[in-house]
Amino acid sequence: MSLTVQSKLPNVGTTIFTVMSKMAQDYDAINLSQGFPDFEPDDRLLERVSHYLGDGKNQYPPMIGIPQLRQAIADKYAATSGATIDPETQITITSGATEALMCSIHAVVSEGDEVIVMDPCYDSYEPAIALAGGKTIHIPLTLPEYRIDWQQLQDSLNEKTRLVIINSPHNPTATTLTATDLDQLAEVIRPYNCRVLSDEVYEHIVFDGNQHASVVNHRELAGRSFAVFSFGKTYHATGWKIGYCIAPSELTVEFRKIHQFNTFTTVTPMQWALADFMRDAPENYLGLSAFYEEKRNYFRDQIASSRFKLLPSAGTYFQLADYSEISDLSDTEFANWMTQEKGVAVIPLSPFYQNPPDTRIIRFCFAKQNPTLKQAAEIINAI
Repeated sequence: MSLTVQSKLPNVGTTIFTVMSKMAQDYDAINLSQGFPDFEPDDRLLERVSHYLGDGKNQYPPMIGIPQLRQAIADKYAATSGATIDPETQITITSGATEALMCSIHAVVSEGDEVIVMDPCYDSYEPAIALAGGKTIHIPLTLPEYRIDWQQLQDSLNEKTRLVIINSPHNPTATTLTATDLDQLAEVIRPYNCRVLSDEVYEHIVFDGNQHASVVNHRELAGRSFAVFSFGKTYHATGWKIGYCIAPSELTVEFRKIHQFNTFTTVTPMQWALADFMRDAPENYLGLSAFYEEKRNYFRDQIASSRFKLLPSAGTYFQLADYSEISDLSDTEFANWMTQEKGVAVIPLSPFYQNPPDTRIIRFCFAKQNPTLKQAAEIINAI
């Protein structure tokens, strides 16, 4: 008897980040594709991990995360924005932001429900929606500024809409939402029985003197939103896969039902180390925007003489570039060519769309040491 498997995700292949990072390795290219630093976390944080590895903190922590870390998170938002968050009923530690996104979606989305996403959108959203039995409704961000089309969003809302997903600072476009944008979002969804999932993993990487606008601080959205964050992005430790979700208590109850049977809990010694580091070194996350703004400016200056047209980068550690003066290749073909023939790996934008526009834009990651960026720039400038 021949056994077959009916795929639950028949249209899903390997993520573009994995594809391009493997290609970078295979062709010995400088990897400016996948979003991870080529430098290490702060030595003080690493010391705390080593301490707790030897201090008996190696067994299961509480399912929702150790109290010390949840309290440190609540204290951070109280200090930075005045938000009052109950660490016992509103904060859950997760095994990466991706798990938090998955749990948020499955907490409220059922068979036949609709979830609105804004294209180009991060590629983990739609598979999670499909696994929950939901239908993804794609709304393209308006070009060239990559802003939300509020009229199209309003026209897409209906009684089946269960969730609207936003992402700011935005991957892959490096744009940010403003407080006015959040007000507009609250207004258009007010009549509907839907929630918001706000992907805010780059919350501490906002440039040019602007402040991050979070649903956590919004007077109306805070009560109907899941907000997802990432320690990996903040502390240069993407491989630790530790994140958290802040949500009102009634949503957190449903979130934790999924979380406990997904990963159950998250690596113990890192939680203790992060709790200490958040308490003792707030300057680390408070200085992150300036740290990456300097890298953004350095990278942009290094490739200013190239034939790439650089788009604005308002947040994240990504830089979009238009290559239309260089090639007519599709973005995927151009990214492959850049990696295989020129030795710099980049990310195409089309995999982030349901219906990609006819543009010639790729994404660089500048979360790299300056010598790495300089070496890449020499290649880029010669193209």
